[in-house]
Amino acid sequence: MALKKLTYISLLLLCQVLCAQNDTITQLEEVIISDTQLRDFSNSRSILKLNDSIIDRNATSLGALLNYNTTVYFKENGLGMVSSPSFRGTTAQQTAVIWNGININSQLNGQTDFNIVNARDFNSVTVRAGGGSVIYGSSAIGGSIHLNNNLSFAKKFSNKLLLSYGSYATLNANYNMKIATNKFSSDVSISRNSSNNDYKYPDTDIVNENGEYYNTSYNAAFGYKVNDKNTLRLYSYAYDGDRHFSRTLSAPSQSKYHDTNSRNLLEWLGKYNRFTSKLKVGLLTEHYKYYARGNENYDFGKVNTWLGKYDLAYMITDDIKINTLLDYTFNKGEGTGIHSKERNIGSGSLLLQHAVTQKFQYEVGVRKEITDVYESPLLFSFGGSYKVSRFYKIKANASRNFRIPTFNDLYWQSGGNPDLNPESSYQVELGNEFRFKNTKLTLTGYYIKLRDMLRWTPVNNIWRPENVGKVNTYGIESILNWQKTIGSSRFTFDGTYAYTVSREDGKTNQLIYVPFHKATASLAYSYKKISAYYRHLYNGKVFFTSDNLSKIDAYNVSTFGVEYHFKVLQGLGIGAQVHNLWDVTYQNVNSRPMPGRNYTMYLNFKF
Repeated sequence: MALKKLTYISLLLLCQVLCAQNDTITQLEEVIISDTQLRDFSNSRSILKLNDSIIDRNATSLGALLNYNTTVYFKENGLGMVSSPSFRGTTAQQTAVIWNGININSQLNGQTDFNIVNARDFNSVTVRAGGGSVIYGSSAIGGSIHLNNNLSFAKKFSNKLLLSYGSYATLNANYNMKIATNKFSSDVSISRNSSNNDYKYPDTDIVNENGEYYNTSYNAAFGYKVNDKNTLRLYSYAYDGDRHFSRTLSAPSQSKYHDTNSRNLLEWLGKYNRFTSKLKVGLLTEHYKYYARGNENYDFGKVNTWLGKYDLAYMITDDIKINTLLDYTFNKGEGTGIHSKERNIGSGSLLLQHAVTQKFQYEVGVRKEITDVYESPLLFSFGGSYKVSRFYKIKANASRNFRIPTFNDLYWQSGGNPDLNPESSYQVELGNEFRFKNTKLTLTGYYIKLRDMLRWTPVNNIWRPENVGKVNTYGIESILNWQKTIGSSRFTFDGTYAYTVSREDGKTNQLIYVPFHKATASLAYSYKKISAYYRHLYNGKVFFTSDNLSKIDAYNVSTFGVEYHFKVLQGLGIGAQVHNLWDVTYQNVNSRPMPGRNYTMYLNFKF
């Protein structure tokens, strides 16, 4: 067994690769994206874009996609349950999720549950490592996850239907339709996921009771070219889901959680010579009901967010670009334990990009928020890249980032603290990029110094949030991409590796649920109409008590899949997957076992 584990780790370290890892996201002229800052002001960052084939071959949830293909660690309370990220050793609230340029982290708890986001609803999923609060605001400390719907203005009509069925009566369906002309473009996606989720806990007689779930989501983007200079776009999203919270090894559960969310964003894009103007107005809603015992009484929370954003860019010269961002956000929320509360937040950012030569470029940014709810620090970012030779590029950046207190932190009746300050962090990063024919390797080292970390602590027998935490985090990330085509055969290695140390100031213990080591690797092979792939995840041990005396052991888990393509209309693919191929017994969270070997069959039809 020891030799088997050592072999796994050795293979992972040798095969640290990731498909579609590009620092420059190539866009055709007719394609318009909303999140242009991701493209134009991230040249000193590590940017990773996941393509359609990776998204289709992974599980539907955004958490599963990122867990098996990036350096981000996910803590999952059982299959399909709450999934929380730890990006570079930070907390779930310190990872921002950006939807078409808008931060969508919950105003109630400050984070996004990655198991309720269907990755197939988006045609672009991008991971931006490192601090990004100057552009994206609160939570972008460890990094940010970008979900975009890019619109193409070229004649097109396509449909795609992806159906899968697997163990535990798990059903996933996604339908996507794209219609476009030279004046109009649309991209509509509808998804449905459900599962009995009643797997047997390995090595026990216990079944995962009360683990069933279902959810339905709708995601759409529409664009209309008024003329050569002006374009209107509408982005719309709706989600409805019901999820029971499964039992642990030691105790049954009757609780469940129902949530509905919606997002609507209207954008006016204008291009006038060297000026580019974007005006966005939007409404975001979130509403949950928590039932502690079946369908009895419930707790609830809801927040409506109105926002306006003005983005003005000016090309001073062909090599110098300046960008001004002005934001206004109004939140109104209430819930069990929270009286109706409102808050207003205004902010301004100034960004500069300068390509000094073809080899050297840099970018600078500053941001300041104005609100009467908390005292916001002045944020900044500075970074640059230099192409030393044909095969080697060096990148460096430094930034100050923050996370604002949530509605629960500020307004919870039994313990909310209206005097909280935002969490604040300083971060530096050095990246190295190597290219050799079919191979690309990136090595990145970073350091994060976090202050005023928010924690709920007991004060006079009442739990309330305080700015008491100080954390230092440092680590190394590596990504290697290799592809080779020989005749009709194509080989690809994909994977990542991350080493992370995250500790409280003055202490030597690792923070809970932050692994020292995480690695992913995959091997894909295709020959004409058939393809096969093997995907592997290694998670190092994690501690679940602050004294580091209790831990969850490291584990290796794999997936194997095969796929065959028919020439029917635009294409028909059928495939099958074996998850947890080696039938490993493992836990991601203490007392919450993950399933043993299980299966999925799927059909991917394009017409």
